[in-house]
Amino acid sequence: MIFLRCVPLCCSLLFCLLLGCVSAESIIATVGEDVTLICNYDAKNYGKLAACWGRGAIPNSGCANEVIRSDGTSVTKRLSERYQLRRDVGVGDVSLTIRQVEEGDSGTYGCRVEIPGWFNDHKHQLTLTVVAVRPNPLRVDTREVKERTVTVRWTPVFDGGKPITAYRIDLKNKQTSWDTAVSTEVSNPELTQLTLVDLRPAKSYNLRMFAINSVGMSEASNVLTVTTKEAAPEGPPLDMQLEAVTSHSIKVTWKPPRLDHRNGALQGYSISYREYDPAGRQFKRWQHLSVTATREEESVILSNLKPSAKYGVIIQAKTNAGVGPASTAPLCSTLDEVHKTSTASTIKSSSTAATILIQDTTSVTSGHRTSAVETVTAAAVWGESTTSITVSPDPPVIELKEVKDNTISLLWTPGFEGDSPVTGYYLECKAVNASWDRTKTVVDFSPNQTEATIIEIIPSTYNIRMFAKNSQGTSKASNVITITTGEAGHQRVDLLTTISTDTHAAASVEESQSGHLAAIVVPVVLVVAVVAIITTWQLRRVKQKAGSLSMWLTNEALRYRNSEPLQEL
Repeated sequence: MIFLRCVPLCCSLLFCLLLGCVSAESIIATVGEDVTLICNYDAKNYGKLAACWGRGAIPNSGCANEVIRSDGTSVTKRLSERYQLRRDVGVGDVSLTIRQVEEGDSGTYGCRVEIPGWFNDHKHQLTLTVVAVRPNPLRVDTREVKERTVTVRWTPVFDGGKPITAYRIDLKNKQTSWDTAVSTEVSNPELTQLTLVDLRPAKSYNLRMFAINSVGMSEASNVLTVTTKEAAPEGPPLDMQLEAVTSHSIKVTWKPPRLDHRNGALQGYSISYREYDPAGRQFKRWQHLSVTATREEESVILSNLKPSAKYGVIIQAKTNAGVGPASTAPLCSTLDEVHKTSTASTIKSSSTAATILIQDTTSVTSGHRTSAVETVTAAAVWGESTTSITVSPDPPVIELKEVKDNTISLLWTPGFEGDSPVTGYYLECKAVNASWDRTKTVVDFSPNQTEATIIEIIPSTYNIRMFAKNSQGTSKASNVITITTGEAGHQRVDLLTTISTDTHAAASVEESQSGHLAAIVVPVVLVVAVVAIITTWQLRRVKQKAGSLSMWLTNEALRYRNSEPLQEL
């Protein structure tokens, strides 16, 4: 009975001696790691022996699909530099190291140590499983910071064994938590640089990035803290008021622009003022002074003015980056000398007047910006003959004459021509949702033109504005009109601005002398009306005869120079 029980055990031992016993184990690794598969023998007992590693099950002799071989002292053969025997082969440690494993390295590996004698070889078999992982975290650096854009770049990282398919960018205000961050996913794995746009000037942001593959998303990159550069203010000073104090002085008061429109630390204000000449129905030269921004309500006294004279004043806020748009108020008259004891009158600009005049009145600053202007304190006195500043023209005031299907008829009224005659005008046009910085000049006009017609514009909604030019420079933009074409049965025109300070002043300056003015104005109006009728008739004749005016187009769309069609913006 005992003999019969020992028969199976004896058979197993005999089978092991004939074929060789094989030990086995399993190893799991992640893509990109260095993995070591253990295999040892007793070199003290057997001496230095040859050994090999192969892929697949261990055959009766040698190694299948051999990847590396050793003679007991050093490596004599290898399939690739990725396969190494890094440990001490001389003491019997023939463990195989595979560098930066890939998913394709998964499978069975066999180690055979060739021991002299029949069926004496030592065999060790392992199963390696390599799995992909998420990408490594990115390292992000700042390349360029501007007023409204930030450009960042990064170096490609290990993709975890699966190709990177996208990147995610998180951006937030520096003072808030990441829960408030705006996340954007970019599906272009080839990118190593991108630019974030539409940021606010002089603001601090936090930025971080993630890499994404089919396994998942990487850990967050390093966090960048960037502060955009300052820009010129984009809002005018608020609550501007003019008060006639004496027959020779006017007090000006105002508040800083809205906080979110300052675009940096306010350094000061540029104040420009000029007298209106009722005889010539035009303004005299601008005079300028600068004051330092000190508090939430500012004031300055304009001195050495003429009695019983009307003055136009504009104020612009300044940062280190430039000057912002102007704040305006209705013209203010100094007191009469014979009424020095009368109560000083106050003229306060309403929000409507400020809105109407902002874009037109900013034009007076172009000459100021390009010339050397003496900086004085708030108490400085300016005489009429103390400046010699060149002045660019004021912008024209454009009006819509007619919108019929896809045809737009415009006319414009020239403004103050500055220090030299106007040499021409040019018009800019853009899609209503596009920004002006994508706009190029569309058409130039001669100084004598005051109206034009645009045809064959693709039906859409547009913004249109004009500029005047003379030898001293170019005016600021005119009022902007918003026009929708191609809407049968109706038209829509939004006049963002109407008349400039000059035109407003010319229309209102002689209200107190209506009796004397009526005798002059009525004949002038009649003459102007006759000239306008004749001019319109002549233009129609030209249109009928030649088939086009300066703005008539024969192509299928009005296009910007060096830009895309309007409807594509």
